[in-house]
Amino acid sequence: MPDFVAALFASALFCLALLALNALTRLALQAHLAPDGFAEGGFLQYGGALVLAGAAYRRAVRPRGALDRE
Repeated sequence: MPDFVAALFASALFCLALLALNALTRLALQAHLAPDGFAEGGFLQYGGALVLAGAAYRRAVRPRGALDRE
């Protein structure tokens, strides 16, 4: 996969993951399942979204093996 397409996919995945994690955080706070210091847009949400996007990018641009070059 070309690097540009992989970066575009990873950035879109980052945005979607951040939205989903913020929504889950909001639901957890409203249901009193999370501690009070847990906030939307916090380090945990950005970190989780960044890890997910980074893993998707690394998977998309991984080097090809000897058999894939044909």
